[in-house]
Amino acid sequence: MNRPGKVYLVGAGPGDPELLTLRGRRRLAAADVVLHDYLASEQLLRHAPLHAERVCFGSSHRGKTWTQTQINERMVSEALSGKTVVRLKGGDPSIFGRLAEEVEACRQAGLAFEVVPGVTTATAAGAYSGVTLTDRDKASCVTFITGQEQPRKPEDQTLDFGALAATPGTLVLYMAAANAAGWSGRLLEAGKPAQTPVAIIRRCSLPDQTTRLTTLGEIAGIADQEGLRPPLIAIIGEVARETAVSAWFTHRPLFGQTVVVTRPADQSEAMADRLRDAGARVLLQPTITIGPPDSWAAVDVAIDRLGKADFVVFSSRNGVEAFLSRMRHRGIDARGFGAARIAAIGPATAASLAEWRLRADLAPSEYRAEALAAELAPQVSGKQVLLVRASRGREVLAEELAKAGAIVEQVVAYHSSDIVSADDEVLTELAAGRVDWITATSSAIARAAARLLGEAIEQGRGVGKPARFAAISPLTAEALAAAGQHAEAIAEVYTADGVVDAILAATGGGTG
Repeated sequence: MNRPGKVYLVGAGPGDPELLTLRGRRRLAAADVVLHDYLASEQLLRHAPLHAERVCFGSSHRGKTWTQTQINERMVSEALSGKTVVRLKGGDPSIFGRLAEEVEACRQAGLAFEVVPGVTTATAAGAYSGVTLTDRDKASCVTFITGQEQPRKPEDQTLDFGALAATPGTLVLYMAAANAAGWSGRLLEAGKPAQTPVAIIRRCSLPDQTTRLTTLGEIAGIADQEGLRPPLIAIIGEVARETAVSAWFTHRPLFGQTVVVTRPADQSEAMADRLRDAGARVLLQPTITIGPPDSWAAVDVAIDRLGKADFVVFSSRNGVEAFLSRMRHRGIDARGFGAARIAAIGPATAASLAEWRLRADLAPSEYRAEALAAELAPQVSGKQVLLVRASRGREVLAEELAKAGAIVEQVVAYHSSDIVSADDEVLTELAAGRVDWITATSSAIARAAARLLGEAIEQGRGVGKPARFAAISPLTAEALAAAGQHAEAIAEVYTADGVVDAILAATGGGTG
């Protein structure tokens, strides 16, 4: 019989996946099963191991919704079978998260459990909308209120709207979209002034967050005429006056923009993080995959002959990682390069070499094969040159070095292949015209992106808003043009950061 596992009740925060706590991330990393609701960002699931089962309990807007009893039963049964269970809950579990019921289910089953707090939506909504929940002059207390009380609760235990209306501080109403006319009407009936300021924040901390400033007396009309859709929270009180609002979050240069990052999956996060920091919503859609060569035999021969090379030339950071990883696998360190000089095609490749404690002896100021060939040409006549490359790509570097009199040996250190099918969400957003930019950080990625996403881009054109391409270099822009796509922005510095800078410049956002 299996020993029982343990249940971790983890607060996922209000939406932004970076608001997960370090402890929450550590608990996810050890999970066998993750049971989550739709308010917990799916990006958080990347912290769970590949083997972990992921179960979404749905929402009223996404098909079948699990009852609390069903959730409790699944959580308990998984833990009793010996698994480590993470119950991932939006916001903080103890603030209107039905934590007491899930804790009681664990207790009755004799299961060990731990509660990991999260950033609750009230504090995040205040921070991300620019409304301070407390103020020395306007609010010395805060009251958290649910917009959906248990209907079977005894009358003497229900909310006292008279006391709430008389509260001198800030009221924060969770689940405020439901019955907005009801809760606002009861506060008004209890004597809360109709002109009391209210800030309505929807999808708090996410790239499409909206903030609406209104008054208590106007809420019912807004709900009736426009509708209020969850997830939504209302901040009620003097702190929500327009003059008090400082909307730093929505004033970031790419707020409201959606960018598709097309780099390989394991190389996209740094670029995606910078875009997110600038306010963009980022969709990850790798268009190529990077993997080992079909055989390491040729690479091993090249490694064994390193001592005879005069120059070793790396044309990409992928080549650096693949070649040096193979050297390490064989127990060969940097001494294997002997007296060979090392050349890198650009700063990203040179930086990758530096991570391996190797310095590039030569890197051109213009990051393209022609520039590297031009700088090497005067030095390579009669010299042995090892060119570490991908399974596909331009031949210009090898050809130009051969013309200069070099004895060129090429070795394929990694395999590059196209992704054959795109993520449904990315295709849907492109076709609906809800994507602003697509990045292209190499010619291979440009061609693959045009092929993979071209039809959806054209559908977006049909609704008047096709996505625009941002290219890492003129050469990549040429590859896009050959594939039928136009680069609206081209990086001045041929790096991933340069692409982000080009998008910022094209949208009037400076360099972010």
